[in-house]
Amino acid sequence: MADLATIETKSDIITRLKKEILLLNGFKKALNNVDKVGLPLPVKNAFPEGQFPLGAIHEFLIEGSEEAAATAGFVSGIRESLMRNSGAAIWISACRNIFPPALSSFGIIPEKIIFIDLKKEKEILWAMEEALKCTSVAAVVGELHELSFPASRRLQLAVEQSSVTGFILRQTKGNINTTACVSRWKITSSPSVLEDEMPGVGFPRWNVELLKVRNGKPGKWELEFANGRFRNIPKIAAIIHQPAKKTG
Repeated sequence: MADLATIETKSDIITRLKKEILLLNGFKKALNNVDKVGLPLPVKNAFPEGQFPLGAIHEFLIEGSEEAAATAGFVSGIRESLMRNSGAAIWISACRNIFPPALSSFGIIPEKIIFIDLKKEKEILWAMEEALKCTSVAAVVGELHELSFPASRRLQLAVEQSSVTGFILRQTKGNINTTACVSRWKITSSPSVLEDEMPGVGFPRWNVELLKVRNGKPGKWELEFANGRFRNIPKIAAIIHQPAKKTG
């Protein structure tokens, strides 16, 4: 007679299979490490195991310079958490539009970012793949226009070996092809809010849309980066005042 302690229940089997599937899909770091990114709980709940996938490739779709600035800021907020205890990061692009001193507003020391400027997209892809294989860097950012499925698969395979997290900032319009990235995002700017009617500029805010995430749940949020961390801004429903009914 089989030992009852060794018999897996249906729930145990399902849980084990889910974890095995996540491992096959490149979620090693998310399963075995505590959350390091600090995204608000509503956003984290969109991911498998309630953790932002580390050691994976994340794709951000961009249309125009305004979205490029918003996306760079949002990614910098995520990257700051990764760099806090893990050293430098690499940023690869054909045209460096980022203003390094501005990274300090996200808690990043500009000198810890290694910028690589290349002319051709093929060179950017090659450099990004090689950088993602380097286990001594905290994160790699690459700015691209085109990303084929085979190219994205090579990048994903690289991070599955090194556990480095990669971010692709993709300037594109029109139809978007399928890639092997574990998530796809769309970031747009949102007006900042000043407390007590104080003059100046408030903390950066974004409309964050998680278009798709492997084995997770897409969603939309408004986030703010203040005092070194992300904060969820709940949507407040508008109150419609109905005219008072006349009596008598």
